[in-house]
Amino acid sequence: MTESTSPFLAVLAPHLSDIGAFTVQRSLPSLPFKTVGPFIFFDHMGPATLSPGQGMDVRPHPHIGLATVTYLFDGEIWHRDSLGSDQRITPGAVNWMTAGRGIVHSERTPHDVRERGGDVHGIQTWVALPQADEETEPTFAHHAASSLPDIFLPGVHMRLILGEAFGKKAPVKVFSPIFYLAVDMAPGAAFVLPPEYAERAVYTVQGEVTVNDEVLLEHRMGVLAPGADMRIVAGDTPARLMLLGGAPLDGDRFIFWNFVSSSRERIEQAKAAWTAQQMGTVPGEAEWIPLPARKPSAS
Repeated sequence: MTESTSPFLAVLAPHLSDIGAFTVQRSLPSLPFKTVGPFIFFDHMGPATLSPGQGMDVRPHPHIGLATVTYLFDGEIWHRDSLGSDQRITPGAVNWMTAGRGIVHSERTPHDVRERGGDVHGIQTWVALPQADEETEPTFAHHAASSLPDIFLPGVHMRLILGEAFGKKAPVKVFSPIFYLAVDMAPGAAFVLPPEYAERAVYTVQGEVTVNDEVLLEHRMGVLAPGADMRIVAGDTPARLMLLGGAPLDGDRFIFWNFVSSSRERIEQAKAAWTAQQMGTVPGEAEWIPLPARKPSAS
């Protein structure tokens, strides 16, 4: 009789982080996996219901060495940055901000949404840039939901957010081999995730699934063993998943607050520049988040 092998290298339980209006569940970075492919940060926001007059107010803060990705299921977020970008983030769209050598942005609830209240639910991730691109020029790109490839299988709807998967390619300009999908599954539906990337993970936004017959509970990130097909089956209720991964990073990364770099010295430079307010400002906003004494992360 042969012993079965788990499909998971690890199952990560999130830790909670308060961003003011609500609490988020953070799965990356985590032990024993700080990264999955180039993904170095993974926050599940909500679901939360904001009362009329209540909203999210993440004041201007900086980033270097990464790209941020915001993907919403419900609600809206108002993004503004030091490039002059002014964008409402809506459900199903992709908002990819390349920090590169440095960018400053704020994230708030739009005024009209704040007045009436409502739900907010989504995922925010950071993608670490390859060492050769860490100091690239900052950019911001918005891609409407209608521009993203949809993948339909029996009882399964996938939206390709980044990279390439299942024979499709997303329109977002990326810097390394990557895949990132939002998946909705009917009860009992199934599909197979092929081993085309060295590092892969499944995160259960809602419901639970089995992966090669092993249960993955709600709000857990299962880091998958490489080199094998993974059969994912929804339980007795609808399931919502995020699939993510890609090629391994080209070396270790240091993280302090919102700064990611392959160089400790570069992190120190960014800390000094932000304290001196030399990284830019968000037009129309005078507030800013001071450099923290420890290592929490703004989204």
